[in-house]
Amino acid sequence: MRIRSLGVIDDAVVELSPGFTAVTGETGAGKTMVVTSLGLLLGGRADAALVRIGADKAVVEGRIAVPPDAAAVVRAEEAGAELDDGALLISRTVSAEGRSRAHVGGRSVPVGLLAELADDLVAVHGQTDQQGLLKLSRQREALDRYAGDAVAVPLAKYREAYKRLRAVSAELEEIVTRARERAQEADMLRFGLDEIAAVEPRAGEDVELAEEAERLGHAEALASAASAAHRALAGDPEDPEGIDANTLVAGAQRALEAVRSHDPALSALADRIGEIGILLGDVAGELAGYADDLDADPLRLAAVEERRAALNGLTRKYGENIDAVLAWAEQSAARLTELDGDDERIGELTAERDALRTELGGLAQALTDARTEAAERFAAAVTAELASLAMPHARVSFDIRQTEDPEGVEVGGRTVAYGPSGADEVELLLAPHPGAPPRPIAKGASGGELSRVMLAVEVVFAGTDPVPTYLFDEVDAGVGGKAAVEIGRRLAKLAKSAQVVVVTHLPQVAAFADRQLLVEKTNDGSVTRSGVKVLEGEDRIRELSRMLAGQEDSETARAHAEELLATARADV
Repeated sequence: MRIRSLGVIDDAVVELSPGFTAVTGETGAGKTMVVTSLGLLLGGRADAALVRIGADKAVVEGRIAVPPDAAAVVRAEEAGAELDDGALLISRTVSAEGRSRAHVGGRSVPVGLLAELADDLVAVHGQTDQQGLLKLSRQREALDRYAGDAVAVPLAKYREAYKRLRAVSAELEEIVTRARERAQEADMLRFGLDEIAAVEPRAGEDVELAEEAERLGHAEALASAASAAHRALAGDPEDPEGIDANTLVAGAQRALEAVRSHDPALSALADRIGEIGILLGDVAGELAGYADDLDADPLRLAAVEERRAALNGLTRKYGENIDAVLAWAEQSAARLTELDGDDERIGELTAERDALRTELGGLAQALTDARTEAAERFAAAVTAELASLAMPHARVSFDIRQTEDPEGVEVGGRTVAYGPSGADEVELLLAPHPGAPPRPIAKGASGGELSRVMLAVEVVFAGTDPVPTYLFDEVDAGVGGKAAVEIGRRLAKLAKSAQVVVVTHLPQVAAFADRQLLVEKTNDGSVTRSGVKVLEGEDRIRELSRMLAGQEDSETARAHAEELLATARADV
């Protein structure tokens, strides 16, 4: 991290070990600003009072190495961030007026995104800032991962059944909720289908009847025109001397017959005239038949108009023509079958829902049993760790409980609420001394005790929690001597599977660190770039001596410091 104009820090770079880093320094030197800086990078609340006097803004920049498939990377890339050689670059700016800005991977982002990323990147345990396992959901997840397959196998089956139950319940609720609307729709469709069935229309019938009505309405005019046309073609029996088309064509053909052999062209014309004569005869015959067959019965016209009125009644409601009406009837019959099957479908869904609820109840009971067994082992291991962390009488336990809910599933003879991870509410409890009732760890311990509880939990849980970095502030508050050595030893143990950063004033803890950072002020009271440095060799011994006796040059303190370092290295 690079820190500029934050509190007493003017400009400093903090280089953390991938293992165990201890941050030390005299009281008031600015060690807590390291915690504050990390908190800002993790989306913590910005405060204008943090900005160094005389500066217009405070800036914290961090480079965090992350696996390419980590959830934090996916979320950051969704926000437009880009990785820098496998690392996320995060910056947070706080102005002297209190305004705050955040950037991830070169892209300006809401501060809330930093908090989202923090859940997967860093667990902070300190006097004023507690994250990670203080969340009930994280406590349940931690217990589940600790339990291993004993919980993972039934949990996978439970979630599959839970997902199916939600889908079945949603469909059932939709059908039942809309039952009245669906019944009304079914009645409307049934009425329409009955109305259409009563008329019994045929495809294209409306077109046929329209043509027939037109013909019947003009029967006399049609008959008169057909008769006149017939007389013009075939002659009038009452006027033998009259000239008609057939007579004229026949005369033309006879005139050509005598000479057709002299010229092929003329012969072809004679043949065409013969064809015209045949065509005129056919047309004349059809005209005669048309006139004879034409029905001018007024009763038939009335019947046609009545039928057309019935068909028009259908087209006004169900389609623009009879073909559209018949298509509507086909679709509506299918929909009616679906709606009429609601009762049967409701029965099927209800039966499936009840079966799934029963199955979920059994799986939830299996989860409760597995969690209860794992909780006893987990709590016993954490309690044993606390005995070596200056909390010999503290007892840790898990409260695994369910909430009554008449709409829930049956677990252990009770109907309880349930969710995607089962029916259990899991909470870590602490009884700090004999006779004290177990209370939630956030309420049952002081800040220093709480950090030690978190340390004990994390040590027991090492290797199974996906959070890659842990920050402990004042984990050693109120302890010393052997207990302090045990704290250092356990922090070193945790650092074998994760990155650990500890702000400490105890040399017994600092001695176990892979890297020790010293924060020191200059004469003007500020921490400059050179004010945060990695201690090695003689410098580290001098700082441990100061932490032990307040005297860097005390031979006794030096000997003790060297002994501490030797003990720590032997442990590692």
